[in-house]
Amino acid sequence: MVDISTQFDLPALLDLPFREGYVRSIIYVSLYVSLTAVALSTLFSVPIAVVMGFTDFPGKQFAKSVINTGMGFPSVVVGLLVLFAVSNQGPLGALDLVFTREAMIASQFVLATPPITAISLAAVSGVDEGVRDAARVLGGTRLDVALVVLKEARYGIATAILAGFGRAISEVGSVLIVGGNITGADGISKTRTLTTAIQLEARQGQYGTAMILGAVLVTLVLTVNAVVIRLGDQGVRR
Repeated sequence: MVDISTQFDLPALLDLPFREGYVRSIIYVSLYVSLTAVALSTLFSVPIAVVMGFTDFPGKQFAKSVINTGMGFPSVVVGLLVLFAVSNQGPLGALDLVFTREAMIASQFVLATPPITAISLAAVSGVDEGVRDAARVLGGTRLDVALVVLKEARYGIATAILAGFGRAISEVGSVLIVGGNITGADGISKTRTLTTAIQLEARQGQYGTAMILGAVLVTLVLTVNAVVIRLGDQGVRR
């Protein structure tokens, strides 16, 4: 019988090549920046999607085209625009936001808003007109009708939020430009995220380390998606 313990040193395999607290800090920064940006974007995007879904106005198709175009807007251009806005010469220079998490949140907000708005608008517009008519026949106000439509479109809106989160947390270019990929002298992340850490490790030829961080990122995204879907299912059962 072969003694597996003599062939594989499990503690050695689990001894990751990172300073203590390093991975924890970049996970925290990644989640803090992305979740904050997506939360703010959701509060901004969903009301716009509802208003556009319920009203007709001149230029509506043009507005839809702009939103759809924004879904493919280059992230590095967004990073440059945000960096200019927060630089000393920019309109927000007085706030001293260069290479801060707040600047990273701003760039991810810009990137997450178009997909959240576009997919939420498609979900709201896709609700059967009979649902709206039934709510009106029962004496519902415009707010009541909107709430009924939102309830029917909840899966589409949840998908929109997850799409925005995926765009935000997987971002490299813009957060690298506005955040600077900075760690402190103790190795704890200030503006380094999982994606920028992966890029740095791969550039240095540390492919094994980059793969470990990539696995952490994928696990993180799947966990957040599972939590959102679970909360949605609980809402349906209620």
